[in-house]
Amino acid sequence: MPRPLDLLPKAHLHLHFTGSMRHSTLIELAREQGLHLPDALEQDWPPQLRATDERGWFRFQRLYDIARSVLWQPEHVYRLVRETAEDEAAAGSRWLEIQVDPSGFAPRFGGLTATLELMLDAAAQAAVLAGIGIAVVVAANRTKHPLDANTLARLAVQYQGRGVVGFGLSNDERRGAAREFERAFRIAKRAGLLAVPHGGELLGPRSVAQCVDDLHADRVGHGVRAAEDPWLMERLAERQICCEVCPTSNVGLGVAERAADVPLRRLFDAGVPIALGADDPLLFGARLLRQYELAREVYGFGDEEIAELARQSIRASTAPEGVRKELLKEIDDWLTLPE
Repeated sequence: MPRPLDLLPKAHLHLHFTGSMRHSTLIELAREQGLHLPDALEQDWPPQLRATDERGWFRFQRLYDIARSVLWQPEHVYRLVRETAEDEAAAGSRWLEIQVDPSGFAPRFGGLTATLELMLDAAAQAAVLAGIGIAVVVAANRTKHPLDANTLARLAVQYQGRGVVGFGLSNDERRGAAREFERAFRIAKRAGLLAVPHGGELLGPRSVAQCVDDLHADRVGHGVRAAEDPWLMERLAERQICCEVCPTSNVGLGVAERAADVPLRRLFDAGVPIALGADDPLLFGARLLRQYELAREVYGFGDEEIAELARQSIRASTAPEGVRKELLKEIDDWLTLPE
């Protein structure tokens, strides 16, 4: 028998707030509120998606917005984060950095500041209950005006040291060039927050390079298209800029036809640090553990290499130094388990 992957300590660095919701919770909350869900979110779940064209991305975003609409009460937020933390713990995830855009919930929870405080309190409570570490990355939206991103960056800075550890940039990278958000990332970086923009998912390696050059990224969300440029992979490896690779998501959105087409092995062999992520399990149907199973089953990673993937996720995280040391030792211990 192979070593159990759920016992391997790991960090999860690419998980979105709404997209972390359990499917069963979405169904239950929708029924409680009398909300009708489309077939793609109910009997035909997980939905068949392909977001490589504008129409496909619109459909993906529409389903995401429908899912967000069931979260109307503070207790829904506490429940979502508590259940997410439980699922993380079951997968062996010992440190989670969950990405939130407070502006999507601000009208219903009393504004940006109140919304972020609600999410931070939910994360703190869930961390204690599940026995894992949880931090928050505040993310701006590429499809909105850069001034909105500046506002979110300033908000994130206010809560640095109180649960916020990074600043991100998500949504359709075809709709907003990285350089347009340079000021927001400068605000965040100057205060010591990690820069973790999405790039290299729907656009090619140039998008990754722009995240590195224009936004001074510490990690890149996805980043898989960097594999198309050997020189860029060399830069990422040399500077130890981690790519948060989400294989199930890449297939779900049509970035890759099959899991085998995701260039995880190519990036790893080039020395690019990797943190496997689930992105949006609610829409893609798979959580973090499945990504590690794919590393073993599809990409041919042996246990030594899988352990190194887990180490890279921890090194790329913002976990306190003592936590990192403890988890790295536990990974070494995992390798001593009998096969």
